[in-house]
Amino acid sequence: MATTTPQAPTQDPSQTSAPPSPRRPNLSSVTGSWAALRDALDRPLSSYYLLLGASGLLLTVGLIMVLSSSSVYSFRYYDDSYAVVKRQLMWVVIGLPCAFIASRLSITWVRRLAWPAYVVSLTLLLLTAFLGVERNGNQNWLAVGPLAIQPSEIAKLGLILWAANVYARKERRLGSVHHVMIPVVPGMLLATGLVVAGRDLGTALVLFAILLGMLWVVGAPARLFIVCLAIIGAVAVFLAAMDNERLSRITTFADPFKDYHNTGWQPAHGLYALSTGGWFGQGIGASTQKWGDLPEAHTDFIFAVLGEELGLVGTLLIVGLFFTIAFAALRIAMRTADPFVRYMSFGIVVWLIGQMMINVGMVLAVLPVIGIPLPLVSYGGSALLPSLVALGILVGFARREPEAAQALAARRRNRSAGLSAGR
Repeated sequence: MATTTPQAPTQDPSQTSAPPSPRRPNLSSVTGSWAALRDALDRPLSSYYLLLGASGLLLTVGLIMVLSSSSVYSFRYYDDSYAVVKRQLMWVVIGLPCAFIASRLSITWVRRLAWPAYVVSLTLLLLTAFLGVERNGNQNWLAVGPLAIQPSEIAKLGLILWAANVYARKERRLGSVHHVMIPVVPGMLLATGLVVAGRDLGTALVLFAILLGMLWVVGAPARLFIVCLAIIGAVAVFLAAMDNERLSRITTFADPFKDYHNTGWQPAHGLYALSTGGWFGQGIGASTQKWGDLPEAHTDFIFAVLGEELGLVGTLLIVGLFFTIAFAALRIAMRTADPFVRYMSFGIVVWLIGQMMINVGMVLAVLPVIGIPLPLVSYGGSALLPSLVALGILVGFARREPEAAQALAARRRNRSAGLSAGR
């Protein structure tokens, strides 16, 4: 009897499952996202919206952090936890209309203010050098009755406006070192010298950074930068050596714990605040350093309280917003055909971003503590008003870009047509 051997069932090769292929990144989605971002940034009103959005967020976060960081100080000295933030809110209410007016001024009118702004800045600095009020070792305040202002903050905007106007008038002659130097370099050094006379080394360094930035954007030769840096280095060393407290701050900033109970107290507690913030912070209002351990918590060291309450994410957000403003302003400067707009935009970027980097560097203990506030965030009307006016000028530049002006005009026509149709 024959037996049959059972055969294995045949399988259709088309139904055989192939081994799973390794997962590959979806490059098309990444490319698509990058293309969408690039298209969004290429729209006519991108600079306008970036400036408005970043400035508005910085101002909002600044008010929240001034309220949080100053509450203990306000209650201790004014018996009102909201005393300091009320003042800051008052300056915001004054500054926003000023910024709006600045954004609506024509470029011709802005340039007409250049020389008056320079003369007013020098006059205020001169009065401060001889009649100024001393605070924290610096004679950089000018008191007019109950009102005290810091003229050097106003001078930052005035000097940028004046230098941009001078260089715009000399646009075709900037190949000569003489025209690059005169009158901008002596004029700005005179203003810086008046600030140094008030022993405000921090603001003097900011003014010098603005000068270097303006020289760079107009194409000054490299040897001029070397000479300027050598001069400012020698002056800074001389001024530091003349003041024991300033010298100790400069020599101990890299290791504030070496002189913990003296000059290292403020930077050390700034580091404590940042280190306890972690990734997402302790929460708004939960800072412990603002209870008296951290001096100037709502002014020069507000970034430390921000890091403690909002964490690394919050600090990176603030830095990112500043660089968003810089991106929008540099975009305006590179796309414009008007040399005044180019120089003015670049000067404002050097001012705001340079001051932000100095302030953050102080809090991180990578720079000496030299009393520089964080623009738009720290408490102080003297610093806030010029910053808002400068941003208003940038917004005005963004509105006047040819494509942006056409887009805004088309939007107004559409709005008018919609209102007419609704009647």
